[in-house]
Amino acid sequence: MGLLKTAATVAVASSVHGRVQRRQQARWAAQDQQATAWQAQQPPPQRPAQHPAPPAQAQPDDTAERLANLTKLGELMNAGLLTQAEFEQQKARILSS
Repeated sequence: MGLLKTAATVAVASSVHGRVQRRQQARWAAQDQQATAWQAQQPPPQRPAQHPAPPAQAQPDDTAERLANLTKLGELMNAGLLTQAEFEQQKARILSS
């Protein structure tokens, strides 16, 4: 008799589990369809208008000025007024500007 009770309990549990699982699957499918429909209703993302880049303005060529500054810097280092570290620091500043 105990075996029959166990079999009946297992059958009921399996049936309930199957119904719960089918209900969840149906709910999830409806949510997926709803999300897909919502996404289809949304307008496509707007891309910013492409404006042509302004023409490059001719910048003054300051190569000559940089070269003059580097030359003065080298003369100051050779005269002993700047250390090698100070020279490198100032040279980097001139070249980066």
